[in-house]
Formats: sequence, C-alpha cells, structure tokens
Amino acid sequence: MEYTEFLETKQKNIIESGFDVDTLNENLFPFQEFIVKRALRAGKYAIFADTGLGKTIMQLSWANQVTMHTKQPVLILAPLAVTGQTIEEGGKFGIDIEKLKSDVWGSGIYITNYEQLPNINIDQFSGIVLDESSILKNYDGKYKQLITDSFAAYPYKLACTATPSPNDPMELGTHAEFLDVMSYNEMLAMYFINDTSDTGHWRLKGHAVSKFYEFVSTWSIMLNKPGDIGFDNNGFDLPPLRIHQVQIKTDAPAGMLFGGMAVNATDFNRTLRETEADRIKEVVRLVKKTNGEQVIIWAKQNQEAVNICKVLSEYDIRNVQGSDSPEKKEKDLLDFAHGEYKILVTKTSLASFGLNFQNCHYQIFASLDFSFESTYQAMRRSWRFGQTKEVNVWMITTDRMINIPKVINEKEKQFKEMQREMTAAVNKNIRGEITSSVDDSEDVKAEQYHVMRGDCVQRSKELDNDSIDFMVFSPPFQDLFVYSNYVEDMGNVTSPDEFNKHFEFLVKELKRILKPGRLCAVHCMDLPTLKSRDGYIGIRRFSSQLADIFEENGFWLHSEVTIRKDPLLAAVRTKAIGLAHKQVIKDRSMIRMGLPDKVMIFKNPGENKVPIQPKPFKSYKPIHEFDEFPRTVDGFNAYWGYDQESKYSKDEQYSHMVWQRYADPVWMDIRQTNVLQYTTARGENDEKHICPLQLDVIERLILLYSNEGETIFSPFGGIGSEGYQALKMGRKSISIELKESYFKTNVKNHRNAIEQNGQKLLF
Repeated sequence: MEYTEFLETKQKNIIESGFDVDTLNENLFPFQEFIVKRALRAGKYAIFADTGLGKTIMQLSWANQVTMHTKQPVLILAPLAVTGQTIEEGGKFGIDIEKLKSDVWGSGIYITNYEQLPNINIDQFSGIVLDESSILKNYDGKYKQLITDSFAAYPYKLACTATPSPNDPMELGTHAEFLDVMSYNEMLAMYFINDTSDTGHWRLKGHAVSKFYEFVSTWSIMLNKPGDIGFDNNGFDLPPLRIHQVQIKTDAPAGMLFGGMAVNATDFNRTLRETEADRIKEVVRLVKKTNGEQVIIWAKQNQEAVNICKVLSEYDIRNVQGSDSPEKKEKDLLDFAHGEYKILVTKTSLASFGLNFQNCHYQIFASLDFSFESTYQAMRRSWRFGQTKEVNVWMITTDRMINIPKVINEKEKQFKEMQREMTAAVNKNIRGEITSSVDDSEDVKAEQYHVMRGDCVQRSKELDNDSIDFMVFSPPFQDLFVYSNYVEDMGNVTSPDEFNKHFEFLVKELKRILKPGRLCAVHCMDLPTLKSRDGYIGIRRFSSQLADIFEENGFWLHSEVTIRKDPLLAAVRTKAIGLAHKQVIKDRSMIRMGLPDKVMIFKNPGENKVPIQPKPFKSYKPIHEFDEFPRTVDGFNAYWGYDQESKYSKDEQYSHMVWQRYADPVWMDIRQTNVLQYTTARGENDEKHICPLQLDVIERLILLYSNEGETIFSPFGGIGSEGYQALKMGRKSISIELKESYFKTNVKNHRNAIEQNGQKLLF
C-alpha cells in the first residue's frame, strides 16, 4: 500500500451501501427530498432534524424506496403511541403502513413499539428505521445493545431524532455504532479523552471538536430549519413561543433559616414530595388561565400526577402513567391528539418524543428536572411545524430548586453550540470541503540547521540517502488529537495496529537516510491501559511494539536504557488507580510500579566509516556537583571528561567513574524538569501539557553517538529540543514538525541556540 492510500484509510471514509433514486413522494419539500436521497445513497444514515421538520414523511419515503428496491419489508421501531400517529401520517402521504402483529406477508412497511423487539423475527426485514433514535443514548441500556446487535448485518438502516444529547456527544457515537460506521470504543479512542478529575466522564478532545462533527456529517445530517442546509425557510417559521418561569416560595426546610437553595440529584425526589402541595396550587391557578382550552401538564412523579387529577376532577382530564396497559396509553394519547378531551397529565418519559400535539398550545411543567432534552422535546410536542397559534409554556420551580433552570439553560446553550458545529460540518461536507491533511509545508534554513514543517514521512523523502549521522526523537504515544487534528499525525490513530502501519512508513525512510553503521535513539515508555477503552487495567508494551517495527525493517537493537521517574509525580498527574496509596490498604493486587522512560538505540547495519571519538583535552577543569550545567573545556563537555583520581593519563581515556555513568543500563540522574520552555507553544485547544524530551537525555546521547559538525535528525521535532541541544554542542540539525505552533517555537529555539553559541565565543 502506498503512503497516500494509507492516509485515505485513516480518513474513515464511509462506504456507501445504498442506491440512487430519481423521484420521491410528491409531498416532500425540496430540503426533505434532498435529505432522503442522501440517506438512500448512503444506505445507513442518521437524520437529526429538529421537531416539526417532517422526519415522519422522510423516514416513510426512505422506507418505501428501500422496500421497493429490495422487494422485502422494512421495519419501523417507534415509541408507544407514535406508531398510531405514524400510520395516520402515512395515509396522508399515500404510503401504506401496517402495525406489526406477527409474521409479515410480502413486502411493505411495518411498524411496532421498541418494547416488542424481543418478540420479532428480524430476519424477514431488509431495512430498519429507528423513530426517535435517542433511545440509543444510553450505552449500557438494554435496548441500545439489543438494537445494535439485532440489526448488525442490515445493509439499510435509518436513525431519526431531533435532539441527540447536547451535553453528551458520545450519544452520536452510539448512533455511529448502530450504523456500522465505527465501534463505540474506537470512537472513544479517536475523539474523546477521559477527564482525570472524573474518571467516568469522557469529553471531546479540544483538537477533535471540528473533526468529530465533520466525521459525524459523513453519515448524518443535522438541521433545525431548512435554511441550515441552503433551502428556503418559507413555511417553517413558527409562531411565538412564550416560556414563563414561575418560582413559588416555600417554607424553609427544618433546621434552615431560609428557603432559597439549590437541589441536587440525590435529594431531588424528596424535594419534589415536600413542595408538591405548593406546586399543585400553582398548577390549578394556571389551568384557569387557559380558558378551557386543551393543556398538557407534565409531572415527574406518579402520585403527583394522581393528586393533580384529583384537584382538577371537574375538568375533562386523563392521566397517562407507565403502569397503564400499552393499549390504554396509546388510546389516551391519540385521543388527546384528536381533541377528545381537554387536559392530559403525563410524564415526559412517556409522551415527550415523537407525538404531534399541534392541537394544543398550552403546557404546564408541574415540576422540572435536570434534563434539557426531555424538557425541550416536551415543549416541541406543541410548538412545531403545523402550529398556528402562540404557544405558552409555564415552568414551575420553587425557591428550593433555584439551580434547575440554570442547568437547563446551560444544556440548551450546549445544544445550540452542537447544532452550529454540526451545521457547519454538514455544509462543508455538502460542498466537498472536508479534509484533515496539513495545509502546506514551510522551511526555515540556515547554515547549521534546517527546520521543516509538514508530515515527517513525506518530508523525510526529501532528504538524501545516507545523509544523517545520528537520530534522536520521541514518537507520539498513540493518543488521538492530543496535539493536532491532522490525519498525518501518528498520534491520531484508533488502534495500535493502525499506529504500527503508519510508523513503519517512517522507519523505512529512516533506514534510507541514516548512514551505515550509525545509530537511531528512540525515547518512549510503555503505556497504561484504560478499562473503559481497552477492557482491562494493565500495561501495553509500546517499546516492544516499536522495536518490532525497527527490526522488521532492517535495524537491530544496539542497546537499551531505562530512565527512572518519580512514581509520586506520576500518581498525582495521572490519578492512576495502580499508583494510588490507598491500594496498600484496599487491595494490593492492584498496586503496580511507576512506568519509567526508555531509550532504545537501533543500529543501521554496515560499516561506520567515521569513528565517533572525543576531542582530546588540553586542560582539565573539575565539575562541581551543584553546577546547573556541565562545563565545557576546549570544546569537549567536561561531564564526560576525565576524573582527577584516575590512574590513567588524562590524554588517553575516560575515567572509570565516567564510563560507569554512560554504560549504566539505568540512568538515575536525569533531571525531569531540565527541558526547554514550552508554554508559549501550547495551542488554545491542546489537551495535554507539551512533554519535551529532557535536555540531559539528548545531550548524553548526542555525546555518545556523534562527532562535532555531524548532522542530527529529529522527525518529530516538537518545540526543537533535539535541534537546540545539537546546535549547542557544535552539531548540525534537521528537524521536522507538523503542528504550526510547535514549528514556530522550534524555529525560535534553533535560532536561540545559535545566538547563545555566538555569545559564548564572544566572551
């Protein structure tokens, strides 16, 4: 496989399994026709269209085309009561839908509730539609896994919902898994990072935000009005929505002087019970303001709903609860949609998804919870396409729930931000502008150095054969979107295998440009695994992985060094459970040692034509143990010089003590903080602190394995640590860096090294 072909595989392009159609249902608006054609062409697709934009006719048109194309039936899974409304809607559009009862007869479209899935013979269908597919949001939910597993082999899948969770973009990942685009764990590795302050919480990586939504736009579309994707909004401008926040004062809880306080999830239900009487009084007052028109009252608790019905018994009222039979629930909900009675009391969990209640333009939330999605969806049962009157919604809270509206507002803000990101990505996709390749290359050349911006594999090809004397670098540690969002970034991989394939392209170039008999030093560490991502807590041998790639491409392992690191610092930084002191008492089987750094030195076979030798001393100057930097005497670093107590002549060889220092397989004296200043190179969305290689390590390796005047190469130049130290020690430097902000700092550090050398000569 050529390198460019490999990069294309990393783009995660979606393989389209569908078909093209010329004509669709005549009732479709132009934007709906556009969406349905994209979904049919893809075969597996998600429609995240806001309420009232006609998801029903779009999914019915899609299902109708699939069943005609395959000559097999298509199944629609929908929430309870939505099935009846969908059948009615199909009749309006000339599309026949049957309610699934047992086996199907011939082709056609069949619909049933999600709860019936375990009883269905799914082998008889060629396509599946998930109406209100937000049921997939719960990764551990039984229906999510059952749905994903049941329809894994289907070539035609459509998921439709208005509001994928705004504060949990991982819900989009569960949609991706259902549509066979990417597994849930693969998506976590690619776009999310585990928040060390809350190990159960995953969030989008800073660099990955735009790329995540661009990725989602390749298999879905999101819009809240036709104009979002370039169509006319005419007819989709809704009447005003009036939201009235009503806060009632309550008696202060026992032991409290004041009632105004925030409620948390733990005592939420208790607070609801304690404030129920006050809230129901407000419900009665608000019902009177509706002048006998239809109104929906949303309650959170069953007993609260029962008590509301008691005090409003003089009205034509029905209470729909989860304990009702499916037949009763469906009949009561459809009867309300048909205007058969005046007041519906129910929960958002039962009736806030998929139902059309444009006949009603009054709603009362007798109690709120922290869910923006259920609140938003509930309001949109009335405030949706087809509503002709102003919609009034009253939200009742108490002075003991002052934080709930704030939480809902914050989640609404997140949802709108998600819509903006997705809309922008969808339009880029429509225009064919999505790319993740580096925009351009850049070079800064001087007599003693060459700093190159771009992909290290492609730019290494520009270097001559046998032109490098020594290589030293630290490769990315397979942690996606930590530093950049480029597909060329070797950290941007979804698995160790993908990293191996990418890194091997570089190793082939390294062997070509490194002189025979010379050495390549690779700094790395083994990597801890995460149970949420890898399925277990342990260690992955990243160093062995690298060694295998080098050896398979003609290098051999010349030597290996372990560098000690303080486990306490690692425990504080990573919050790793294996390094936690509490495990001494809790369970010592979980205790592990801190992970050291390693340096593996690989040799390029062949004869080294220029021996690597030190310059002889003409004078000696001892080193004080507290010196910040090793001193230089006559151009040779005294750190590697002669010991006064040596029995050998100073003109002949190193002292035994110094020999032990570099020959020791464990370097204990590396100063972890002796690095170049790096904070100015951090990008706004960088997820982790830059971790430049310690100058002590670079210095020791360059002294060991190169002569003055020779060329040192780093394919992962970062902020320029290797090049800076090489120039300080009288060598030349070639450095490649992909990320623009690091490249600029890299160039600055190369220039600083030249200036410092000049000042040293001057004085």
